[in-house]
Amino acid sequence: MLNIALPKGRLGEKVYRMLAAAGYSCEELIKDTRKLVFTDRQNGVSYFWVKPSDVTVYVEHGVADIGVAGRDIILENSADVYELLDLKVGRCRMCVASVNGFREDPSRPLRVATKFAHVAERFFAERNRDIEVIKLYGSIELAPVLGLSDVIVDIVETGTTLKENNMGVIEEIFPISARLIANKARCKFKREEIESCVARLKKELPDD
Repeated sequence: MLNIALPKGRLGEKVYRMLAAAGYSCEELIKDTRKLVFTDRQNGVSYFWVKPSDVTVYVEHGVADIGVAGRDIILENSADVYELLDLKVGRCRMCVASVNGFREDPSRPLRVATKFAHVAERFFAERNRDIEVIKLYGSIELAPVLGLSDVIVDIVETGTTLKENNMGVIEEIFPISARLIANKARCKFKREEIESCVARLKKELPDD
């Protein structure tokens, strides 16, 4: 049995369709139900619906053999897992952004609003820039507009929200997409099953 942690939401549903096409279908999972754990013994798979930010935790602790997480979550959580495959879905960017015309004051710490505190700290530490992190969980774009922060570090997909709030990207930190990750110990004990899953999934990846 392969135990797979999927992120709740559209991304998880999209990846499940890829897995089902690769031979890991579980009919009960697509039914209208509030269940969170689904098992299909015929196809040798068990799925868990998990909050996206928690997928790496379930995989790292071995509750799930493999899982699907965005690169943003993997890096923010410093997850001790193997990254097996870029699934080429859920693509976007982690960026530094601010209001148009923003000019940085190097004489003081840069105020950075974000829900990705570790990503922001590592990024600016590499540039020897002192920052003050302001942790927010929603409407991050509002912070520099209202003067709470100088910049934001956040996910940018289309950039429409930034444009509508007179903001723009200053710098891209890294590209993001969904990744297939694995527990390190499970890669030894279930090597054949995991390698087979990776090989099958590669055939279902979308074209670049």
